[in-house]
Amino acid sequence: MTALVTLDDVRAARELLSGVVRETPMEPSRTLSAQLGGPVWLKCENLQRAGAYKVRGAYVRIARLSDAERARGVVAASAGNHAQGVALAATSLGARSTVFMPTGAPLPKIVATRGYGADVELVGATVEEALVAAQEFAERTGAVFIHPFDHPDVIAGQGTVALEILEQCPDVKTIIAGIGGGGLISGLAVAAKALRPDIRIIGVQAEGAAAVPPSLLAGHPVRLSETSTIADGIRVSIPGVLTFEHIAKIVDDVVTVTDEDISRALLALLERNKLLAEPAGAVGVAALMAEVVAVETPAVAVLSGGNIDPLLLLRVLEHGLAAAGRYQRFTVRCADRPGQLVRLLALIAENGANVLDVAHERYDARLPLGEVVVAFSVETRGKDHAERMVAALRAAGHTVTFD
Repeated sequence: MTALVTLDDVRAARELLSGVVRETPMEPSRTLSAQLGGPVWLKCENLQRAGAYKVRGAYVRIARLSDAERARGVVAASAGNHAQGVALAATSLGARSTVFMPTGAPLPKIVATRGYGADVELVGATVEEALVAAQEFAERTGAVFIHPFDHPDVIAGQGTVALEILEQCPDVKTIIAGIGGGGLISGLAVAAKALRPDIRIIGVQAEGAAAVPPSLLAGHPVRLSETSTIADGIRVSIPGVLTFEHIAKIVDDVVTVTDEDISRALLALLERNKLLAEPAGAVGVAALMAEVVAVETPAVAVLSGGNIDPLLLLRVLEHGLAAAGRYQRFTVRCADRPGQLVRLLALIAENGANVLDVAHERYDARLPLGEVVVAFSVETRGKDHAERMVAALRAAGHTVTFD
């Protein structure tokens, strides 16, 4: 049996964090409130220092090291948010930090981590490989390893988010947040349940990296053989030993969302709330939008981070538009006659769609003689509008296929 973090631990962590982290704002979501029939708020940890809640747990962990331990320096492994949190916390406390990041980590996160004062080492293709390198570095140099989630001080630090939520929204009935390794959801559950046992705590995982449901079924942490999701911040193959105990005992429910759900949530946050979140930071909103779980309002979704690579943002927004039926990529096969392309464009325009890109291919050896393929990227007003446009093309005798 593993002892759980307590409310006193979280309150003590808050004292340590006073003047260090921001008390992040709560923003109302009119769209989600209308959908769910009651108030829905967004806890904006995407506006936290270093762009995510991670600095809370990292600072508490490093602040509680002895002077001798801090003198040896600290080491961590992360693809982004934990890296930046450790770098900022260590520099604030006068400790040297080394962070191992996978070679494919987004360049903005690497630059930001170095900017906060860490020595960055790029090792391996995954966070797990970087984690092994970080632990070897700790054994070799004496640096203190700062775990991203599976430590009482880290959980206590993350739990301070719940204390702020309860002060900002005293009548909250549901708190929903993402789960990677489980540090945030564990801290939220500890503080919220101790103060308000009636509050429902819901964790959300990406469908392609959902290690918690099989772990709960097995009664112990279970490692996934592979993971795949755009939500790299919660792409963790196994929950922690300590965080699993918290989730199993005090978290009410764990649900999953698809990458399409996440993309739609990111798009909605930008368009309707003017808030930039990373995929992992938006999974709570994704779960509410997709209605994968019934919630009682007032509800609070934690936007856990906003550190998104601009290149990924472009891809995710395109994916989100496509998932919402507002962006369509398709090909039309038709007779190769003069004026055919003009007639196709006119038909699309008559149906109120906007052509973003068009490519005309007549020299493909797979095409029958006298036929041509035209590839379109088209902006529509939604799924119903897109379906009407495609139906009109097919009614005119054209063969329409999708990528």
